[in-house]
Amino acid sequence: MNNSYYAVIFSSQKAIDDDGYEIMAEKMVKLAEKQKGFIGIESVRGSDGKGITISYWQTLEDIKQWKINTEHLLAQKLGKTKWYDSYTTRICKVEREYTHPADNK
Repeated sequence: MNNSYYAVIFSSQKAIDDDGYEIMAEKMVKLAEKQKGFIGIESVRGSDGKGITISYWQTLEDIKQWKINTEHLLAQKLGKTKWYDSYTTRICKVEREYTHPADNK
């Protein structure tokens, strides 16, 4: 990929009470995939509850629209009040990427 794009990096510590979390997480991925400017997502979580999810977007405006999506707002509220002990969100511009094995040999 030669054009720049944006990454939303969501690092979190999941709370003990995670009832309904997995269902909502799957629903949010499916919803994000339908949003304008969505490029992709990667997510991992350790057995200690620490996780990181990175979603990729074409523009900052696309990220803004995702943040204010009504269904996503509900998930955010539940995350704050029920599913996460803590989290940090970072938005970064990706200007270049490298892949191994190199895809342009």
